[in-house]
Amino acid sequence: MEKTRLDPISYRDAMSRLAGHVQIITAADGSERRGVTVTASCSVSDSPPTVLVCLNGANPRNEIFTRSDSFALNLLGDEHRALAHAFSGRDQLDMDRRFALGQWTQLTTGSPILVNATAAFDCRLIEVKTIATHLVLFGEVVDVAIGPSRPPLIYVDRGYHSL
Repeated sequence: MEKTRLDPISYRDAMSRLAGHVQIITAADGSERRGVTVTASCSVSDSPPTVLVCLNGANPRNEIFTRSDSFALNLLGDEHRALAHAFSGRDQLDMDRRFALGQWTQLTTGSPILVNATAAFDCRLIEVKTIATHLVLFGEVVDVAIGPSRPPLIYVDRGYHSL
């Protein structure tokens, strides 16, 4: 059976219609910190509590997420648009300038936790799968911080929106 390959541009155009809650995944290794804006994450299980996050594997700076053995998933509210944009890398700010835009703390693993995130999941890395261009990180949630309930920041049609 012959397979046809879908045009990547058509695929990305269709996927732009899939709304996703905006998050910043963070990790730390010694004094090195990294954070990246993502929308591709979800719950895997509640026993044990487990999440997965998809992250661009082609960027060599993302290697910290596998090296550090932990990460945090920080869920953003509508008031975090500038922070989401900064951590997307579009403005090419260095990590120190990105992290200076928010207030950060730590929970159990030492990964950066956004103080006013709507929720933050502190995770111990338990498995990494490489699928095509991306790393799929599986993390056991070892701690959480729950912020005030407020409108989530959503990314759809290549822009930020709120509910």
